Amino acid sequence: MLNPKIADHHLTRKACIYIRQSTMAQVRFNQESTERQYNLADQARSLGWTPEQIRILDGDLAQSGELTTKRDDFKTLVSDVAMGQVGAIFSLESSRLARSNKDWHRLLELCAVTKTLVFDGDGCYDPSDFNDSLVLGMKGTFAQAELHIIRARLHGAKLNRAQKGELRFPLPVGLVFDDDKIVLDPDQEVQGAVRAVFTLFEQENSAYAVVQRFHQIGLLFPRRSYGGVWDGKLIWGRLTHSRVIGVLANPSYAGTYVFGRYQSCKKIGPTGEICTQSRQMPQDQWRVVIPNHHPGYITWDQFLANRSRLAANRTNSEVLAGPAREGLCLLQGMLLCGICGRRLSTRYTGNGGLYPSYDCNSRSRDASPLRRCMSLPAKPLDDAIAARLLTAVTPLTIKLALGALTHLEARDKAISAQWHRRIERARYDADLAERRYEEADPSNRLVASTLEKRWNDAMQRMIELKAEVADLERQVMRSLTPEQKQQVLQLGKDFPRLWKAPTTSACDRKRMLRLLIRDVSVVKGTEPKLLHLQIRWQGGATETIDVRRQPNRAEAIRYPDTFVAKIRTMAEQYDDEEIVRRLNGEGLTSSTGKPFTVSIVRWIRFKHLIPGPSLPTGTLTVSQVRERYGVSPWIVHYWIERGVVSAVQRKPNAPYAIAIDNTVDRRLRKWVANSWHLHPSSPTQTV
Repeated sequence: MLNPKIADHHLTRKACIYIRQSTMAQVRFNQESTERQYNLADQARSLGWTPEQIRILDGDLAQSGELTTKRDDFKTLVSDVAMGQVGAIFSLESSRLARSNKDWHRLLELCAVTKTLVFDGDGCYDPSDFNDSLVLGMKGTFAQAELHIIRARLHGAKLNRAQKGELRFPLPVGLVFDDDKIVLDPDQEVQGAVRAVFTLFEQENSAYAVVQRFHQIGLLFPRRSYGGVWDGKLIWGRLTHSRVIGVLANPSYAGTYVFGRYQSCKKIGPTGEICTQSRQMPQDQWRVVIPNHHPGYITWDQFLANRSRLAANRTNSEVLAGPAREGLCLLQGMLLCGICGRRLSTRYTGNGGLYPSYDCNSRSRDASPLRRCMSLPAKPLDDAIAARLLTAVTPLTIKLALGALTHLEARDKAISAQWHRRIERARYDADLAERRYEEADPSNRLVASTLEKRWNDAMQRMIELKAEVADLERQVMRSLTPEQKQQVLQLGKDFPRLWKAPTTSACDRKRMLRLLIRDVSVVKGTEPKLLHLQIRWQGGATETIDVRRQPNRAEAIRYPDTFVAKIRTMAEQYDDEEIVRRLNGEGLTSSTGKPFTVSIVRWIRFKHLIPGPSLPTGTLTVSQVRERYGVSPWIVHYWIERGVVSAVQRKPNAPYAIAIDNTVDRRLRKWVANSWHLHPSSPTQTV
């Protein structure tokens, strides 16, 4: 008997069977529910829809109904309902269609407009009817609330189990489960690889340097596969930077049980849809932290130190130093601006970067009107810090040398032990292949030939590993003889020689510097070219040293005030030639390092307005005579040549000293007054 709510216009349109289960595990292991949903097609046929009108939408299997993301069949259903092509929707219960009130009520609104029926396990509903719409709305609300209740119940159970340290999660490589306990991986090669990462990071202080060391030595790093045919097996490959970061940042290696390192959050995607992502939480927001929960490779203090070093190695930070790198700038990453407090960057200019400098260009990045706080040449600052470091390290040189020697020996032993573990694994594989070959039936050549080939390959691999180890020990892992140890100790006593040795790279000097100095702040002094370097040592002590910058070219060739005063004093008694002779006789040179000449002395006198030697008492110069009588210099020289005035010249080309008494003065004034050259209307007069 047909349902009275089913009308003819419903039967002329399609009947959509919507099938969905939330996870792939439900699809695989809960197949009864899947079968029940497919059987809804029989219900549609019994209600009057033909098989051609029935459409099964099962593309959303293993997808959650919380969001429409990745639910293409649900989007297809909504679009078909909006176009009036669907007469009825069949689902096992309302939660199969949507567990979000937004999506559920939107679908009901469209069904009410297009007169589309909704069938579930409880009956038939017409969304255009108020009572049916009310019931469907309550079912949708219960479905969303049920999802919240289920999630809260499951999460509470996980959190309760995690607080006891019993919640299982995939362990990082190097740790395995032994029944209910977490223990170190029994494979010695795996343990050696993990320990090598921590040891090399302690020595190199950089994740990239650890990767480079692994590649240089030829070591491999394991990873454990999860899922598929390789579930639980170890896969050896090249170490990557991301793997090193993951190992150093994982607290499980410190023997600490942690739950809540990652938390899911919702965000709006590029297409406008809400998606869920996991984000890493700060350490103070971890939900469960149980120290000393299981054996570890490092201590908790070492773990915190490694995290601090990784944070300091960041290159996109404003105030952290970053890792030591190649380059001529000794204070790279350690120099702070005394104006804005940000880190100064390094810049290399000139031919091949021969002229390094420290620049504070943080304001230019912020589009500030002031382009930069300061731009300083690197050499004066580096030399000042290096000189201070050499005096500070002297009491600690022996201890540093012994520590360096111990680290070298420990590193070589760890690397050699890791290589020998690889040889032991290769020997075990060869022995296993040999036993399998001996246990096979010799007459079955199809099997015996394959096992024999595997045995030969395993033996060849072991021989190649032995050859690689021998070559590595010969080239890299050279043992230190007692004579070499004595040389290292002697070198430790002479730290300045170690610092200035040509074999010591710039990167090594930066690492030695960072062992003692945390950072250096540079402040401009009140005087020009004066800088104050405020050093903050690793122990917390601070001190300030003054550095005077090198003058520029104009300032370098400028004569000091004392020398100008000396020229002024000499010019009162001597002429330029005598001054030159006396300066060169004293062994003095010009500002450019050349001997003095008359032109140089004249330029100094002209630049600093230094007059020549004073004339005898009662004498005047040509200029003074010209000004007194209002005539031109040529008239004065005419008087000198004709003997009108008495003039004396100390040396050729030296200025004249003209003696004028009262008689000569009256004669000159009379001549000027009656000269027809000066006064053409006056009669000719003679002096």
